[in-house]
Amino acid sequence: MNLYTRKKRWKWILFSLAVLIVAASLWYTQMLVRQISREERKNIEIWADAIHQKAELVNYTDRFFQQIKEEERKRAESLADAFRIITITEESTTLNFLLKFIQDNSTVPVILTDSKGKIKNVNNVDFDPDTVPVLTGKLRSEFMVYPPVKIIIGGGSPPDYLFYKESKLFNELREVLDDLTESFFSEIVINSASVPVIITDSTKTRVIEYGMLDTTRAGDSLFVQQKLGQMASENEPIEIELADQGVRYIFYQDSELLNRMQFFPYFQLGVIGIFLFISYILFSSARNSEQNQVWVGLAKETAHQLGTPLSSMIAWIELLKMEGIEGDAVQELNKDVERLQKITERFSKIGSEPRLKKENIVTVVQDSVNYIKTRSSKKVQYKFEQNNDQRIMVPINLHLFEWVIENVCKNAVDAIGGEGLISVDIIEEETQVMIDITDNGKGIPKSRFKTIFNPGYTSKKRGWGLGLSLARRIINDYHKGKIFVKNSQINKGSTFRIILRK
Repeated sequence: MNLYTRKKRWKWILFSLAVLIVAASLWYTQMLVRQISREERKNIEIWADAIHQKAELVNYTDRFFQQIKEEERKRAESLADAFRIITITEESTTLNFLLKFIQDNSTVPVILTDSKGKIKNVNNVDFDPDTVPVLTGKLRSEFMVYPPVKIIIGGGSPPDYLFYKESKLFNELREVLDDLTESFFSEIVINSASVPVIITDSTKTRVIEYGMLDTTRAGDSLFVQQKLGQMASENEPIEIELADQGVRYIFYQDSELLNRMQFFPYFQLGVIGIFLFISYILFSSARNSEQNQVWVGLAKETAHQLGTPLSSMIAWIELLKMEGIEGDAVQELNKDVERLQKITERFSKIGSEPRLKKENIVTVVQDSVNYIKTRSSKKVQYKFEQNNDQRIMVPINLHLFEWVIENVCKNAVDAIGGEGLISVDIIEEETQVMIDITDNGKGIPKSRFKTIFNPGYTSKKRGWGLGLSLARRIINDYHKGKIFVKNSQINKGSTFRIILRK
């Protein structure tokens, strides 16, 4: 098992662990949200029950108020009857009883006038009768809420009139009831359950009060209707009927806190994901920087180590020539020394800013392929699509680019097992040049199209797996181009494409 297979396996293991952690976090958070939801649902139910109970209290208070109102009306009528009887009775016992009954009235305001409205007697009023001789104007309107009682006096005299109105105590009770009804709706809107509330009339369309809603959107009728529909789908509206108010419907839904809690785990995971992504980018950048330093150090040290024996070999070749030994062996040895010098120069350029010079890419590719051709098996055929006289000028670093072509071609030779066809095609476009190197070898699985460019990856028992990694670094980093597997089919072959900017 090579490095990248183990790395891929560990990635899957870590990914599986991450999925388990995320799933466990979501499950636990959702469990907490459900618990909070149940508790809030209980609070809402208690709140709804309290609304029903308070509505009953308001209605009971109103019924009690109506009973008091009816009792005061009857009492006023009894006072009027007492005044009427006094005028026609002469029996002392009855007269004393009636006078006492009238004097015991300490609540109902009454005014006795003659037929012309002149005040004859008052009781339980809040004005001075000496300053108000006649019942007129605003005062008369106050005492005309109920029709006056006509008192007919014997002897043919004009009748008197007994005016009365609700007592002060009754008015105070009515104010209390009005305040209770008004505060009832206020307490619904400003509720202890902290849930959004809308109170409508019996049509369920006209909004009377609302609470815990965005005030800037509450005036939007479309928003309100959508909100009412949403609330009705979540909870059955509470129907109440108040005295003098008619039927009212209370719409409500879950609180904003609960709604936010439902999305909290996803927000939390998003924040953690962003943090991990940034951390990965930083660590990956640091790792790549460290790898680059290792690459540069290794290349420089390799060039340095090659320099000493290479100088000795050059000296030995010159010594052989001085002694008159100049056969084919010496010539080939000289070619290999020149090749070693070129390789040393290539290694020395790694890590330095390469100098790009416009070269005829057709000639450069042909020379590089021919070099590999002379050192390959005669069973390997090479096919070059371009005309030798064609000129395509591209800025490159000659030594480094030749290294790329040689590495890709060597990779193709290994893929075909020393027997097959390697074809090279150069495609010129307006802004770029594409170089396709195709073999009819064993092919590459699609899952490894990117992996083969990683340092250390190799399918061979021998080798370090650095050739394609160096090729990608030279093309991508130094020439600002691209190198990738264009296509590949198992047992049919592969095509590597190099793209350079003109």
